[in-house]
Order: sequence, then C-alpha cells, then structure tokens
Amino acid sequence: MRNSIVNTEFNLIENDSKNFENAMETEMVKPIKHFERELVKIRTGRANTSMIEDLPVSCYGQAPMALKTLAVLGAPDAKLLTVQPWDASVIADVEKGINESNLGLKAENDGKVIRIRLPEMSSTRREELIKVLNKKLEECRVGIRNIRKDFHNLMRDAKKDKTISEDFYNRLEDSLKKVTDKFVKQAESMSEIKEKEIRVF
Repeated sequence: MRNSIVNTEFNLIENDSKNFENAMETEMVKPIKHFERELVKIRTGRANTSMIEDLPVSCYGQAPMALKTLAVLGAPDAKLLTVQPWDASVIADVEKGINESNLGLKAENDGKVIRIRLPEMSSTRREELIKVLNKKLEECRVGIRNIRKDFHNLMRDAKKDKTISEDFYNRLEDSLKKVTDKFVKQAESMSEIKEKEIRVF
C-alpha cells in the first residue's frame, strides 16, 4: 500500500486556504522536478556537449581521462559539436577517442578544432523516444494525482471530524482542482516542448 506523502504535521485550519495551497504546491513540485530530470536524459538529435563530455580519452600514456578535462566543448548549432583541446599535441588522441566511442560519431580536425556533425535520427528512433516521453509524462501525472488524493483524504477527514466546515471543504475542493490542473498543465507543456525537439532535431 502506498504511503501518504502529505506531511503528517500539516493541519487544516478553517478559512486558511492559502496555507493549504502552499502545502500542496510544495508537494506537487516534486514530481515536476523529477520529470525535468527525466527529460534531460531523453536524447534528441540536438547537439549538446553533455553527449560527449564524459567520453574517455587516452593520451600522455596515462589512464583515460574525461574529454571535458582535456578540451573546451561547444555546440555552435543544432547539428554541430566542437572540441578544442587545451593542448594541440593531443588532438589526434582526442579525435581517436571520439571516433572509437560507441556513440557512432565521426570527428574531423583542422589541427586546432575538432568538429563533429551529428547524424540524422531515424523516424523509428524518434517514435521510440516519444513513447518513452509519454511514459515519463504519465508517471508525472500519476505522482501529481497521488498527492491530490492525499490532500483530498486530509480534507475529508477534517470535515468528518468537524474541524472544518462544509463551506470551507467546498472551497478547498476548488483549490485542490485549481492547483492540480496547474501542475498537470505544466507537465504537459514540458512534454510538448520535448516532443517538438525530438521531432525536429
């Protein structure tokens, strides 16, 4: 059985709907923040230095080092990554590390800067990513609805115990719907932006 996520110390006070809304928002922002972190993990075809920053590169005859410790990384446009090693003498090692990675990238250098053109994403891969996105969105919606349920139970119990009036209970129901709708809409808007990115880049 799922535990209630509402702080047990939270008490409903007659006519204090602001405190109720604030407490609900504090809880509902948690699934939104989690969803934000999940969205970052869904790779689109848009160039992002996070795609290559931790690539291991062997140079100076030492153990492999993360690419970000050896070079300045950039993403000047949606389909291009640039890598400018601090030390030009390791440029061939860096290029080799990128080309031998499992990312399927092809690096080329001009002696100073390495350029990586990102390949087009297949339509099948795009659809797979959109399915993942929709699953993550639904998980976020469920998280928000669970919090809504917990607050609704709190209201119901307070009404039953007569610690709040019928009139205040009805006002809280409006608050509950307003805050829940706001966060569900926010999650859906975040998902739409990400889906557009997946389809375009």
